[in-house]
Amino acid sequence: MTGCTDDADGSSKSPAKSHAEPTKTRPTHDEQKLGKQVKEALGTQAIDDSDPLFVESGLERISDGIHTQPKLSPGTRYELKVACAGKGKIELSIEGGKPGHQTVGCDGVPATHRTSGSRSKLQIDTTAGPGAVGMVGWRISKIEK
Repeated sequence: MTGCTDDADGSSKSPAKSHAEPTKTRPTHDEQKLGKQVKEALGTQAIDDSDPLFVESGLERISDGIHTQPKLSPGTRYELKVACAGKGKIELSIEGGKPGHQTVGCDGVPATHRTSGSRSKLQIDTTAGPGAVGMVGWRISKIEK
């Protein structure tokens, strides 16, 4: 609970209160701004649901990471794009299909990975590197034949 200790004339009756530590700190990065940067990098800010090539996309805090198992049709080729914006780096891990591991800088530049759908499930995960903060997003699209 927060209260005010100033009198009508602006003087404080309790000078010790001016040295109190705040109970919560504000985030150092603007998540909305960073999220918009990620969406622009991935081209997801204006996705048309009728686009036959679009499969799925998402946006998360770097600390939460991406943890998804998209359903991909066997024999179809796909492109995965992952971008993060903020500070630091993330580790991208792809299991199933064409596996891969990659370090991605949080500079808003998307990393691209191509894979084919198979009967085994594709697992996409990211983990934050030391001190990494910001937003991370992904987009999966079919590759035209």
